[in-house]
Amino acid sequence: MFTIGARDRESKARAGTLRTAHGLIPTPVFMPVGTLGTVKGVLQHMLASDINASIILGNTYHLYLRPGTEIFRACGGLHRFIGWERPMLTDSGGYQVFSLTGNRKLTEEGAVFKSHIDGSRHLFTPENTVDIQRVIGADIIMAFDECAPWPCDYSYAMDSVALTHRWLARAVRRFRESEPLWGYEQFLFPIVQGGTYDDLRKMSAEKVAEAGLSGNAIGGLSVGEPAEDMYRTIEIVNAILPEDKPRYLMGVGTPVNILEAIERGIDMFDCVMPTRNGRNGMLFTWKGTLNMRNRKWIDDFSPVDPEGPSIVSRSYSKAYLRHLVMAGENLGAQIASIHNLAFYIQLVTEARKKIEEGVFRKWKESMVKVLSERL
Repeated sequence: MFTIGARDRESKARAGTLRTAHGLIPTPVFMPVGTLGTVKGVLQHMLASDINASIILGNTYHLYLRPGTEIFRACGGLHRFIGWERPMLTDSGGYQVFSLTGNRKLTEEGAVFKSHIDGSRHLFTPENTVDIQRVIGADIIMAFDECAPWPCDYSYAMDSVALTHRWLARAVRRFRESEPLWGYEQFLFPIVQGGTYDDLRKMSAEKVAEAGLSGNAIGGLSVGEPAEDMYRTIEIVNAILPEDKPRYLMGVGTPVNILEAIERGIDMFDCVMPTRNGRNGMLFTWKGTLNMRNRKWIDDFSPVDPEGPSIVSRSYSKAYLRHLVMAGENLGAQIASIHNLAFYIQLVTEARKKIEEGVFRKWKESMVKVLSERL
C-alpha cells in the first residue's frame, strides 16, 4: 500500500507512494477539503486538471446529514455521486460533532448530537461511523475519536484519550468484521490524540501503532496551540508511529506549517485555509502572502501570480481580482480558491522533488523566510 522512495539527507522528510483502488498518491500530498462532496467553488475537472489534486476529502458528519446514506446506496457511493474518479478520504465526523458545543452529549456508546440543519437528534458510534463510511465509499476512512479542545486540563485530556482508545478498538473490530460495499478495498486510519501533553501523546501513539492498520493520523493540532507545541508533538508522535505507514496530520495548515511538518516526517495534509482564505481575498504565492483587499493592488495590472501554478493565476490581473473581491463577486472567490489550491499542491510537489534530491532541509529553511512575508 505505501512505499518510501526517497529520504532527505538532513531531516525526517520522505517521499513515498500511497496505492489505493482509485489510483496512486505521491507523498507528501495536500488534500483539498470537499466537505459536502464539493471543494467550494471549484469544478471537479479543474481539481483534476488545472489544480492536479490526486485525492480530495469528504466529511462523514455533513454527508450523513445531507444528502444522506440512502442516496449513496442508490448511486453507488460518493465517487459516482460527484463524478470524481481519483482517491478520496472521509473524516469520521468526530471533529464536527465535538465542535457542536451545547448540542451534543458524550457517552461511552458514542456521541449524541443535534443536527445543525434542523435540530434533529442523532447518534454517532465507532461502529456506525465505519458503516456510514463504508456506504460513502472513500478509499481511506477515519476512526471515530474525540478531539479535545485546546486548552484543556490534564485530567480532561487523559479521559479523552482513554475514550478515544476504547472507541478505536470497537472501530477496528467493526472494520474487520465488515466488507467494502462497492467492490474495492478501503483503509482505516486511527487517530493519535492527547492535546499538547507529551506523555499522553506517547501513550496514544503507542496504542495507535499497536492497532497495525494501513496508516495513522495525528489529530487535535492546529486548534489554537503555539506552533512550537505542534512541532514538538509531531516529533514525539512520529518517533513512535511505524516508519512504513503513511502519517496524516489532520487540519494543518499554513504553507510554513506544512513544510515544517514534512521535515518532521509527515506525509499527508488537509486544510480549509486555501479556499477559506481565498474567499476572503488572501493569496499564497512563492513570494509571500497577498491581501487582495489592500489598495496597493487597485491599479496593478500584472498577473495575480506570473509564475503561478494555475492558468487562472496567469490569466487575471491583481487589479481585476481585487475588484471582484471588493464587489463580493463569486468569480473572485473562485479565482483565489483555484490559485491557492494549485499553490498548495505545487508546494508539496516541489517539496517531494527536493526530498528526492536530498536537499529538502536547506530548501525549506529558505522557503520559510519567503513564505512568511506579507506583500
